[in-house]
Amino acid sequence: MTGKVIGLDIGKKRIGISMSDIMGMIAHPVETIAREPEKTAVEKITKLAKDNNVKIIVAGLPKNMNGTIGEQAQDCIEFANKFKNEYEVIFEDERLTSRQAENILVQTGRKYTKNKQLVDLKSACIILQQYLDRK
Repeated sequence: MTGKVIGLDIGKKRIGISMSDIMGMIAHPVETIAREPEKTAVEKITKLAKDNNVKIIVAGLPKNMNGTIGEQAQDCIEFANKFKNEYEVIFEDERLTSRQAENILVQTGRKYTKNKQLVDLKSACIILQQYLDRK
């Protein structure tokens, strides 16, 4: 696989965005954007994808611990499906990525408790890196 890939951590308030390098090997943080207004969020992600010649968007899917699709996961599916006409949308199981992100930030000495955007950004990187590692 070559070409950049976007990773999304879709939350109710914010969306963490990551992007791979051109070789599709390493996920890098891009930014965290507000989810509302949703039209603006979709436009920002679409512009980022077009500007970087992205063909694939990997969206985190927060399944329940038993593997079922709950309300939050359904919300992520509905948001990510807004990109299906222009991009290949792949859902990546993101159970426990927020906890992983928090642990990484603690280990690196970063304070995240008052800046949840850091967690969203790191989670987006973890989601995308999981996908890239499998490929």
